[in-house]
Amino acid sequence: MENEKIILAYSGGLDTSIILKWLIDRGNEVIAYVANVGQEDDFEACREKALNIGAGDVVIDDVREPLVREFIFPAIQANAIYESRYLLGTALARPLIAKRMIETAKKFNAGVVSHGATGKGNDQVRFELSFYALNPEIKIYAPWKDNIFLQEFKGRSDLIRYAENSGIPVKATIDKP
Repeated sequence: MENEKIILAYSGGLDTSIILKWLIDRGNEVIAYVANVGQEDDFEACREKALNIGAGDVVIDDVREPLVREFIFPAIQANAIYESRYLLGTALARPLIAKRMIETAKKFNAGVVSHGATGKGNDQVRFELSFYALNPEIKIYAPWKDNIFLQEFKGRSDLIRYAENSGIPVKATIDKP
């Protein structure tokens, strides 16, 4: 993925910070999209980190009210509880985040959306099917499905090393050989 304008679902964590830097290093203009779904994050610190890495802009989007009104209340009304105890909050948030990312892509005239979902769960599917349902013409860049990205990053140790070499602060340590 080179020379594109990309909207990246950005959390400020290790994976999305590395993806942000990696995409920028390949000549892309990346706008970091941060969704406030009610988590206790320091959104200004997240903005500052993304800008320090090189994001062209950062969109911090407070989606708490539409998440509750359009997704959580209907799920409660439908008794949508997994295994009689899990409330599916993350699963419910992904389609809304995807919707707002598609709107952000339109606003910034970006032809690509990206996420850091690793494929260990269903988030890749939730994001990508929502993206395509909302804009069948949009390009999706999923780094954890890209062989070039995977050749460089075989695991967490590679991500942390890249962060250290790029001056990206991380809250993780690795055992030194």
